[in-house]
Amino acid sequence: MRSTTSVAAVRQPLLHGLDVGGLRLPNRVVMASATRARAVNSGLVPTELHAAYYAQRASAGLIVTEGTWVSERAIGFAHVPGIFTEEQVAGWRQVTELVHTAGGRILLQLWHTGGAAHPDLLGGEVPVAPSAVNPGEMSFTPTGFQPTVTPRALTAAEVAGTVAEYGRAAENGRRAGFDGVEIHAIGPYLIPQFLNPRLNTRQDAHGGDAARRRRFLLEVVDAVAEPFGGRAVGVRLSPYWNIGELFDDSEATLRDYDALVAELDDRPVAYLHLRGRDTAEGGAPDLAAFARFRRLFHRPLIANNGFGAESGNGVVEAGLADAVSFARHFIANPDLVSRLALRRELSPGDPDTYYSGGARGYVDYPLTDWTGGSR
Repeated sequence: MRSTTSVAAVRQPLLHGLDVGGLRLPNRVVMASATRARAVNSGLVPTELHAAYYAQRASAGLIVTEGTWVSERAIGFAHVPGIFTEEQVAGWRQVTELVHTAGGRILLQLWHTGGAAHPDLLGGEVPVAPSAVNPGEMSFTPTGFQPTVTPRALTAAEVAGTVAEYGRAAENGRRAGFDGVEIHAIGPYLIPQFLNPRLNTRQDAHGGDAARRRRFLLEVVDAVAEPFGGRAVGVRLSPYWNIGELFDDSEATLRDYDALVAELDDRPVAYLHLRGRDTAEGGAPDLAAFARFRRLFHRPLIANNGFGAESGNGVVEAGLADAVSFARHFIANPDLVSRLALRRELSPGDPDTYYSGGARGYVDYPLTDWTGGSR
């Protein structure tokens, strides 16, 4: 006879299975991408520490790795691993093999920072971007955060070359054993720069109006889908990003994203991973932010930003999302699925170790002690 606790756990929508891009997820608790800056080596190669970190969290329905560089010129944050060398492929293969041994499913997130990078991370070279417009961001360099500079505009040939870099990175991810890839298209980085009329002032095939501004992302989707046979490719978007002076979540911006999401619905995209509006600390997520795009995309939608157990179950139960992703909670709670299922208290993270600290604040967070405490 089942206990009352187990019956309550089974009834939680987050604990139901889900099919995504040919993968069968045992639950709808997704580990969102979170930069942790632990590739402290000259080759930006994932290490055994990375393998341990992700394997600890293999009970997630789906793991999405930290953003990973598609090429050397994509780098825009210190100590983040790449997927453009054979050494990096071998390092990631160690990660995927351990996660799969632990019963997990793992996707590689592909990242390019574009104009939000800094010369200190690029051997003194000026970053590349859609146009020569300083995004006004801060770039995390080996000596700390530095203000961005005015980037160099990509030539038409370089735009095509960058799309090809994404495709090669996806193929390297396939060879490394990943179950698929996710395209990083959030925040102030390369793909959102192409989408933003204030940062993309091009007058060629990749700029000039909203349809041409979104062409770069659509070409990237097609390029990364090929190594995976058009399956297991996700796109992460942040339509409501309004940080800084050059990004806004005005109705005009949201209409551009409406058109983009509608086009993604016709592309080989397995799921849409949507970052919602920022809310006050502890405030409930804005469900209308997800409802707007739910009607435009007819495959699985993963909701992100500010969710807990109650709100996560609620957005799935309401039919506004198929799964919910967590970043901060997965950092501090490697057994997050069990804690949510049995409604245990979640451990807080240590922000001082988010981007440094080696094993500390990375693989040493305690699991719940089911006899009454934590260990």
